Amino acid sequence: MFCMCLLLHCNLTLRRLSSIMSSLISHKYLMVWQLWIALVIGTNSSAWLGTAVLVTNMRNFPLSRGTVAGILKGYIGLSAAVYTEIYTGILHNSSIKLLLLLAIGIPAISVSLMYLVRPCIPSTEDDATEHGHFLFVQIASVSLGVYLLTTTILDDVLTIPASISYAFVVIMVLFLLAPLAIPLKMTLFPATRKERGIIGPSSSSENLSSGVYLDKSEPLLTPSSSATNLGSSQEVDNGSDVNILLAEGEGAVRKKRRPRRGEDFEFREALIKADFWLLFFAYFLGVGSGVTVLNNLAQIGIAVGVNDTTVLLCLFSFCNFLGRLCGGIISEHFVRLRMLPRPVWMAATQVVMALSHGLFAWGLKATLYASTAVLGVCYGFQFSVMIPTASELFGLKHFGIIYNFMILGNPLGALIFSGLLAGYVYDREAERQGVGLLYGSGATCLGPKCFRLTFEVLAVVCVLGSILSTLLAVRIKPVYQMLYAGGSFRMPRSSLH
Repeated sequence: MFCMCLLLHCNLTLRRLSSIMSSLISHKYLMVWQLWIALVIGTNSSAWLGTAVLVTNMRNFPLSRGTVAGILKGYIGLSAAVYTEIYTGILHNSSIKLLLLLAIGIPAISVSLMYLVRPCIPSTEDDATEHGHFLFVQIASVSLGVYLLTTTILDDVLTIPASISYAFVVIMVLFLLAPLAIPLKMTLFPATRKERGIIGPSSSSENLSSGVYLDKSEPLLTPSSSATNLGSSQEVDNGSDVNILLAEGEGAVRKKRRPRRGEDFEFREALIKADFWLLFFAYFLGVGSGVTVLNNLAQIGIAVGVNDTTVLLCLFSFCNFLGRLCGGIISEHFVRLRMLPRPVWMAATQVVMALSHGLFAWGLKATLYASTAVLGVCYGFQFSVMIPTASELFGLKHFGIIYNFMILGNPLGALIFSGLLAGYVYDREAERQGVGLLYGSGATCLGPKCFRLTFEVLAVVCVLGSILSTLLAVRIKPVYQMLYAGGSFRMPRSSLH
């Protein structure tokens, strides 16, 4: 318990520091390099780096927030499998070599690649070329995920010679380098520059001079239709001036207008909003129930009679990756097509999670793999839906600290549902059975009762999370109708920074 609390405190501290650093970042980085660097250096083990990469890319591509979140979170889900492949294929299961790689090799890669990053300016219009690049990265990530799942199962089932293990790692590195084809293609075959709107003061003056922002259908000065209307407008203006002067004398105009949903919120301004806490608790209940299964999946498999749980863990990890990737793609598609609020998908997947927990509670070996796969997909959905939702409701200016507060739902869920609830139920049932020492040190519980009460509680938790997600979706539906009225995201004026 002390270790879990210490880990939670360190996680909170790192994320707080990373959110502060992300607010100081002024450069706009190229998406492909960031995605590749994020995967190679393993953002799954670094809250600091994960925040910097995510926040930067959300600002780089504000019109494709769901897609960006799905790709980044999907790669984070694969990073553990990448380390596993390196650990078994090259390091030969040596923990000392793995620690040296994490302590020396990863920082060296980070420092060497940081000089390759180039600034980019986000666009205010949809770009077909950009969508094609995103599609290529998505295909590359899915291919990498399928490859890692296949090689992990082969390593577990068969005895793989050392030469083939090295070949597996080489092929994996090629998959990792696949996104580099995009900047190489853009360098070797540069596309013709098109006139389009760009966010930023430097580009706005250039486009203004070229006539991009000038609307020729409306003159700069609209002539009055009659002298009567002119006189009435002047009277209104004079009255407004008097009201403004009176308000200034009373001190009323010095009151700052609070931001509306969709504009940029400061963290303290977001904390007093009901939408903020609805999103936090909906996310907390969803990922908390999912991470409980992930943390105890080996014990769950042993309890129902599965001696080797490696395939079970690989299945959950791969489906978690698919859920993260597809969550961003699907929510982005429907928010543009139907202006459907993203929390709808959190509500739908949490209902499915409740059904999966019901199957786990029965403890049937026949449905174990199917329920694990379904739960992994739904668990991954929570990440890639929450992130763009938070950015759309509260803006990108202070997104780093808002995101890091939201993401605390994951370790909090692990502490409460996995450490306290599941651990207590499992230990109590193991003591009642008096099984003894099996599968290593400590008492091992066997049978469906080891986790039945835990899964029943988790099913109720998911139902509650679905209700909160539905309530949030109903509340913020007008926001999505405003932001996506034209079929694509329209950046609020306060977000243009």
